[in-house]
Amino acid sequence: MSETFLVVGATGKTGRRVAAALREGGRQVRAASRSAETRFDWQDEATWAPALEGVHGVYLVQPTLPSQAQQLVPRFVERAVAAGVRRLVLLSARGIDAAGDEKLLIPERSVRESGLTWTIVRPTWFAQNFSEAVFLPQILEGVLAAPTGEGKEPFVDADDIADVAVAALTGEGHAGRTYELSGPEALTFGEAAARIGAATGREIRFVDLDDEAFLKSATEAGVPAEHAGILLGLQTAIRNGYDAHLSTGVRDALGREPRSFDAYVRAAAAAGAWTPPAN
Repeated sequence: MSETFLVVGATGKTGRRVAAALREGGRQVRAASRSAETRFDWQDEATWAPALEGVHGVYLVQPTLPSQAQQLVPRFVERAVAAGVRRLVLLSARGIDAAGDEKLLIPERSVRESGLTWTIVRPTWFAQNFSEAVFLPQILEGVLAAPTGEGKEPFVDADDIADVAVAALTGEGHAGRTYELSGPEALTFGEAAARIGAATGREIRFVDLDDEAFLKSATEAGVPAEHAGILLGLQTAIRNGYDAHLSTGVRDALGREPRSFDAYVRAAAAAGAWTPPAN
């Protein structure tokens, strides 16, 4: 009988790609989230044991809010060990160890100290944030607004994150590794908007928000205050140039260069990601 891999967060940007790649490789996949075929809810621990039963490896996407991740991830890791899981790949974030808050490292530490074969993946901002998530409505409206100024970010393709995660779950040579992932080029948000505009034949203007305006717009859009504050901190780090450097994790894990932002834009445009909905 082939090994089964649990993908927590299987309907998200990286989770669904990890699940698809595992299936394409002939692996047995248990896709889990609040709305997936296997129900998994971080706030309902009764859903954890059925998801973990008979599982060899786990791809673990943490709860969005750090306060929840710090409490729940260590408990989940303990359950995974008790259930006989052998491999665990944790999705974290690049720069988390430079934030100066030791509590943010609690989820990673619980994985490292679990006794399992583990790998931690720390990506930069996803390129797909422009086509599948937070910035998509703004791109469709033609105005990208963020408090990032002229700061640069080496956006990483979610397909690269998934490829690294699958390699760590199914291959050798990744145990005990922390891979920091970035794209091959750092861009300002204005440059990213311009490239998307060029690919779609539309003008997409970048507006640099101040902190107060960003928090107001985020909370008015229904973002919880804690999450809005986290997003502001991450984007302020970009503004201040802390996240502009490139990382070698994709090359280290896969032996190839990461996909470029331009390649992502071409593929997303061809797939109709930025085609305005019909009225």
